[in-house]
Amino acid sequence: MNVSSPGLPEGIPENARPLHIAMFNIPADGHVNPNLALCTELVKRGHRVSFSIDEGRAAAVRATGAEPVVYRSTFPDASRGERFPIHDVIAMSSLFLREAVAVLPQQIAAFEDDRPDIVLYDYAALSAQILARRWGVPAVRLSPTRVSSNTYERDLAPFYASVADDPAWLAYRAEFQRFLDEGGMELTIEEFLYVGRADHYVVTIPRAFQADADELGDAYTFVGPVVRDQDHQVPWRRPADGRPVLLIAFGSIAPEVPQVQRVFFECAEAFADSPWHVVMSIGKHLDPADFGPLPPHIELDPDVPQLQVLAEAAAFITHAGMGSTMEAIQYGVPLVAVPMAFDQLENARLTEELGIGVRVPFEGVTGEELREAVERVSADPEVPRRLAELRAQILAEGGASGAADAVEGVLRRARAGV
Repeated sequence: MNVSSPGLPEGIPENARPLHIAMFNIPADGHVNPNLALCTELVKRGHRVSFSIDEGRAAAVRATGAEPVVYRSTFPDASRGERFPIHDVIAMSSLFLREAVAVLPQQIAAFEDDRPDIVLYDYAALSAQILARRWGVPAVRLSPTRVSSNTYERDLAPFYASVADDPAWLAYRAEFQRFLDEGGMELTIEEFLYVGRADHYVVTIPRAFQADADELGDAYTFVGPVVRDQDHQVPWRRPADGRPVLLIAFGSIAPEVPQVQRVFFECAEAFADSPWHVVMSIGKHLDPADFGPLPPHIELDPDVPQLQVLAEAAAFITHAGMGSTMEAIQYGVPLVAVPMAFDQLENARLTEELGIGVRVPFEGVTGEELREAVERVSADPEVPRRLAELRAQILAEGGASGAADAVEGVLRRARAGV
């Protein structure tokens, strides 16, 4: 008699070995964090999960019950004073490609004698599709932001025209195509980046944040935010003075940018005489001593445990990265969205359109403007109401459980030969 346990896909015997699931990601919090809760859920269901990541995030992975498989990253290291070239699209694109070229042989060596049954990969982990093809196993592509629509070629046409004759762009393209060809992908760069060759796509945002979600078909599963408590970090406690908590955080990369650092200093001054307890995530390139004497209700930290603070916060000034936006919705925290680039611009627009916060242009923004925006959003009774409605909608989309169901569905179909 073939009886399956609740934690194994249908048709897999009770005494079968745990399925080996390999997760591949890049060393960036906005990409790693949405997958931690999924790892926890898969481990809880009885699967063995290996997570290929850098040493700096190994503790967070280990706390989920997954096993970190550590590689040496080529990404800029703040401890060495290195910075991401976030204002240079070609340099940033080359950085991701260089990372994939460097980690691929490390990952082949690490998994060659312990091959997984399925590969899960963040869309920016460029080596993972090559590994899935090499091992002949199914693959699930994970996206912590909007997925590419059918119009990506049209949307990218102006950018491609602007760099068509740039030697750095041409060199990057040639290296990328060589990487794909040597990996046996038989795909163009655009096919690889924007669609790939996955068996399924799990998108960890609400359908409301993807304009063409209904056009994407059954291969795409939207599960809403997948958020996991940061219990591996030092506990944070709200102050006992009763002040409402304001979190100011611009992600893990933006604090390196001088313009963002200017905003930190302006906020420290603007909120010095405010009723808010301000928790400001200033990154590793600034020293709290640089700010001079501050009142006790302004708290500076290079690495704020963001989820712990959001659980107590009454407002959030953010760069509107998708991860931070999703976490704010999950905890029902009104947003002051200050977008700089990439998907942040659309996230900020939707924040305002959905009535869950306000949008403030980043260019030239002052601390006083941000304080006014915080006071405005925190005084609007419609904002918490809309947040509660949206949160109820996304909880129904499945979260980590829905994502795990999708993964197990791919495994069932693969074993059935479908």
